[in-house]
Amino acid sequence: MSLKSQIPASWQAALEPEFAKPYIPKLEAFLETERKAHSVFPPESEVFSALEFTPFDAVRVLIVGQDPYHDDGQAHGLAFSVQRGIKVPPSLVNMYKELESDLGVPRAKHGFLESWARQGVLLLNTVLTVRAHEPASHKKRGWEDFTDAIIKAVSAKDEPVVFVLWGAHAQKKLELIDTKKHTVIQSAHPSPLSAKAGFFGSKPFSKINAALKTPIDWSLE
Repeated sequence: MSLKSQIPASWQAALEPEFAKPYIPKLEAFLETERKAHSVFPPESEVFSALEFTPFDAVRVLIVGQDPYHDDGQAHGLAFSVQRGIKVPPSLVNMYKELESDLGVPRAKHGFLESWARQGVLLLNTVLTVRAHEPASHKKRGWEDFTDAIIKAVSAKDEPVVFVLWGAHAQKKLELIDTKKHTVIQSAHPSPLSAKAGFFGSKPFSKINAALKTPIDWSLE
């Protein structure tokens, strides 16, 4: 199935120029080969969940993730999110801790972030697929070009957007963002390796809400 045919209608116009570029057929061929030979996460029907849950015109916040979760049943197309019934991953546990400290929002017992996405929070990984149990196995195959195009398209919107860049990987995307028009929030990544080095205490959720006309309801229960 072509990537273009899987893109939600609200994003088609913004991303149309990408589908004429030579990396797209190479990426499609790579994904077809991978899916025949290996388990690939998330399922093909969920690769673009972030774009489905958050239409282009509705994007108010863009949180940059990295690689999809690579264990069974975790990845479903939203950065940092897992389906209900799946153990909350460590980075998301730390996000919940900071959310509680920042805004007093009780920690959710699940990791399903659809309600954030439905309010205009685009939860975008920079790579959208991964081979099962092999982290970063789909890096540098073309996804980064595509997700850079998504970030640029959001930056080109007339309305101000809040971009959230956690960690060095996400902060490399700063050059794609019109910082005169948009708010950018940066800190260490919420992963256990770096959360104590500048994520905890950074108050990203209150900063996001302060930059928006209508705040996000971050509660998940």
